[in-house]
Amino acid sequence: MNKVILLDKRPVGKPQLSDFKFIEEEIPQPGKAEMLLKTAYVSVDPYLRGRMIDAKSYALPFQLHQPVSSGIVAEVTESNLEGFSKGDFVSGMLEWKEFQKSDGNGLYKVDATLAPLSAYLGILGMTGLTAYFGLTEIGKPQKGETLVVSGAAGAVGSVVGQIGKILGCRVIGIAGSDEKVEMLKSKFGFDEAINYKTTKNMKDAIAEACPNGVDLYFDNVGGNISDGVLANINKFARVMVCGSISVYNETTVPMGPRVESTLVKNSALMQGFIVGNFAAKFPAGIAQLSTWLKEGKLTYSETIVEGFELIPQAFIDLFEGKNMGKMIVKI
Repeated sequence: MNKVILLDKRPVGKPQLSDFKFIEEEIPQPGKAEMLLKTAYVSVDPYLRGRMIDAKSYALPFQLHQPVSSGIVAEVTESNLEGFSKGDFVSGMLEWKEFQKSDGNGLYKVDATLAPLSAYLGILGMTGLTAYFGLTEIGKPQKGETLVVSGAAGAVGSVVGQIGKILGCRVIGIAGSDEKVEMLKSKFGFDEAINYKTTKNMKDAIAEACPNGVDLYFDNVGGNISDGVLANINKFARVMVCGSISVYNETTVPMGPRVESTLVKNSALMQGFIVGNFAAKFPAGIAQLSTWLKEGKLTYSETIVEGFELIPQAFIDLFEGKNMGKMIVKI
């Protein structure tokens, strides 16, 4: 039988295991021009929380009592589809199922000899592309500028900081533990890092870490952390809004400082984005990330949990900061 994970209830506040339901169904048989896929690695990401709300967004909400989907690397176990053979590995948006059939739409082959398969869900997948295009296309960093990254020990943030260093920036990361702060500096080459959980005044901490002010802010978290960073931006600063995990589980609309006057006074740019905005440039982005990876200029961190049954818990653990880098479930 084939295990499947459904969204059983829409979460209120922080997601709970009871919001998901496991069922079993028969393993499907591929028809003409179809292939059967066996899930190998599953990506769990904070943005999935937004799709669990029945509200308009950049992606359609998940439907109740239907399978959840996310980035997945899967093995082709049977194929009636031209261009795909048994033993190939593919990646793309797929459902949380052990086995599923596909016509290949939206999937691309990945090569396990070039990089570990999990890397195609992280640094060589949407994670790396989000970091690359958000920073280079919106931020347009210049050598000598100061870049601040929130959620810096996460999958996207850790790559943003490394690209910033490659491009000649001074990079400051914000994370949630002393262990993560040390990792940012020792493994990822950040110039400085701040533990927001032990910092009483984020505005002052940013000012101390950024004596020349903040030119670029890659925002993954929103909330009070971002308030402190925005209070320190320079003229013509660029703020890239990738996510706001600090408020994803709020049940009311949080209020904070109004940013308009700060942006006007500093002639600053603040732009939200999703990686799909740059889909036409994905091949060039993957090529550049692959080159930097081969040259040893980029490294990455993963938290890999093993077991199909642990996918929902791994997703929930994101909101507790239990991941170092990309959170992935190995099946």
